[in-house]
Amino acid sequence: MPLNNRMRIRVPASTANLGPGFDSIGLALNLYLTLEVEQSNQWEFYSANQELANLPNDEQHFIAQVAIGVAKKYGKEMSPYKVKVASEIPLARGLGSSASAIVAGIELADIACELALTREDKLLLATEIEGHPDNVGASIYGGLVVGSYQQNEVDVLSFTNLPFEAVAVIPKETLLTKDSRDVLPKEFSRSEAIAASSTANLLVAALLSENWQLAGKMMERDRFHQPYRRPLIPFYQAVESAAKKNGAFGTALSGAGPTVICFTEKAKGRKLAHNLQQLFSEMSVKLLSIDYFGSLVEDCEPNPFQTKKLV
Repeated sequence: MPLNNRMRIRVPASTANLGPGFDSIGLALNLYLTLEVEQSNQWEFYSANQELANLPNDEQHFIAQVAIGVAKKYGKEMSPYKVKVASEIPLARGLGSSASAIVAGIELADIACELALTREDKLLLATEIEGHPDNVGASIYGGLVVGSYQQNEVDVLSFTNLPFEAVAVIPKETLLTKDSRDVLPKEFSRSEAIAASSTANLLVAALLSENWQLAGKMMERDRFHQPYRRPLIPFYQAVESAAKKNGAFGTALSGAGPTVICFTEKAKGRKLAHNLQQLFSEMSVKLLSIDYFGSLVEDCEPNPFQTKKLV
């Protein structure tokens, strides 16, 4: 990156698990974290988003810490940057806000230190920080991502052109991932593990074969996390029931929650979103589509014929 250039980094939101795909299935969504960056004499973060107002505005900002750590890992020293932050991704609602920040920090280190990272490099770095590849994989690759992280290696496959939409029902209340993880069992019996993993396997097969009814059935049969987390989400059952009555083929907790995400065939999402907003007026209901591009880096005033994804 020419250091006198202003660059834009854009990272999509994500929903993870889709029910039984615990820590292994993610879906990129068209809500975005956007950074405009330029080299400066000191780290400075600023944003018009009220939700981001209480975050650090210097090198202690999480994105700066990720960038500095990645640069150090490659034997580089990260120069300070002035960073304008805009985010459509609500914090601590289960839509991958922390994962998008991790990916943004990696992208910033990559362009600032000219690391020439591949997507595979970025994925491993992000997974090492996040601990699992579902959200970060979706934010880097776009589309539906199925991944595995074992023995310090991460493998993912990304699928595109999936004819379904998502409607997110987002409460005002937050739920920290740590609190949501604390209610999960420490271990499963062999029979429980078989039942849970077979459900996740069939979910993927159903989505890719466009068997929506079966996909929804598998979302409901998750045994890894939703049975334990549902008591933390008092409105979950009401949203699930209303979504089914209004055309959703399946519903699931988005990540650790508290957002509930409802899935419908393409072109049916607008009606579903409208009806759910009428029923749950105290919450924010958003019709979302799948992002197929993943994280993007471009000049702030790009030539439309030159904008490209950097890998």
